[in-house]
Order: sequence, then C-alpha cells, then structure tokens
Amino acid sequence: MKSLARPHSSIPKPQLPDGVRIYAISDIHGCAHLLEPMLRVVDADVARSRPHYAVEVFMGDYIDRGPDTRSTLDILVERSRRGNAVFLKGNHEAFLVRVFEDPSLFEDWIAFGGTQTLMSYGLAPPDLKRDEPASILRDLIRAMPTEHLEFLDNLRLSFSCGDFFFVHAGVRPGVPLAAQTERDLLWIREEFLRSEEHFGKYIVHGHTPVRSAEFMANRVNIDTGAYATGNLTLMSIQGSRMIAV
Repeated sequence: MKSLARPHSSIPKPQLPDGVRIYAISDIHGCAHLLEPMLRVVDADVARSRPHYAVEVFMGDYIDRGPDTRSTLDILVERSRRGNAVFLKGNHEAFLVRVFEDPSLFEDWIAFGGTQTLMSYGLAPPDLKRDEPASILRDLIRAMPTEHLEFLDNLRLSFSCGDFFFVHAGVRPGVPLAAQTERDLLWIREEFLRSEEHFGKYIVHGHTPVRSAEFMANRVNIDTGAYATGNLTLMSIQGSRMIAV
C-alpha cells in the first residue's frame, strides 16, 4: 500500500537534488524478518530505476522490543559496507549506551524492551531480584560482536539532504536545526508533533508509532510500530515525490 505526500500549499514543496533518491526506514526494533524484505524492495527498485545516487537512511531504534536485535545489527553492519547508507541514533541506542556506563539504569532498560535484546545474544532473561546488573551487562558486551559495538558508537544524530532533514524523534520548535540538542532529536514528542511551524526543512522522523505513515505539512512520521504491528514502513523520496510503502 502506498501513500503520496502533498505538502500544504503555504509551504513550498520540499525537493531533493536532481538525481538523488532516498530510501528511509525507522524504528526497526529487532524485526530483522521485516527489514530483510524491505531491503530487497530497495535493491529491486534501484536496479529498475537506476537513480544517479541512491542513499539509504536508517533512522534509529534498531534494538530492543522486537525478537532479533542481533540479526538486525548484522544486517545493518553488512549494509554499511556498501558506502551509501546513513545510520542515525535512536533513543533506544542512546539509552543502552547510558546503561553500559551506569548499571543502575538496568531495570529501566529491561522495562524499555531490553530483555529481547539480551535473549537475541544468547543470554537468559534476567531475574531482577537475584541477578547483578553489572555482571549481565559485562556478559552482554562480551556477547556482542565488535562490529555491533562500533556501530552503536558511530551513529549520527541527523542527516540533511536538499530540503529534507532526517532525525529519529523530531526537533524543538523555535530552535534552529543546527542548534537542536541531542535529547530533543532523540526523545521529543508532543511539542514537536503539535507544532505547525515550518522548521526550515521538511522533517522526516519516527519515534512515535502511528497506524500508517503520517504526512503533515511540515513533517512525515514513518514509525508504524513494527515490533507490535508487523508493519515496517519504507519511504522513498525523489525530487518532491514522497511514497511510503
């Protein structure tokens, strides 16, 4: 199923540079079984349409909640070797890094979907009354391939191309894009979602699940709650044309 965006007439249509096509995916949350067919769609579309330059933008929250964080990161690390992909940080990746630094946050991470991540690396679900968080986290770090840890360390906060600005959660209204804080880029919800202002660029984001891709005059949300719904959305942009599949 496809949706075509038509931004409000009071705001100029956002455009990508000529010859550039962008494919964007957000909030995979360990759903490798949904990611793989979407990447086949991307590869088939590139082979058919042969854009001058195809860019893949993955917009964070690769881990937690869904069944297979490990395979998801395996796929994305392999995809990164093609050289035309951008990987953004989500709040889940940022939080896991904080947990590694501060094990007192371990129970919060488990409530955040961390059990599924542990199990994907072959670790048992934790017994919060008995198990020592620091020990479990050491086991997790030992179980994670070096490539996965490096992947998490090298995620970007945002990506801009033409009139589009890609970010995990959104931006704070009234603040220039170049001055946005990491917390807002990864966590913001209501202030951003309620805003009707033009942010300087058209915002492509995830973070807040919606039933289907939500096209607004100043932004588009492509988080369709893959881990809960089985629906992982892929958005393609070329020129001013936006299609969500």
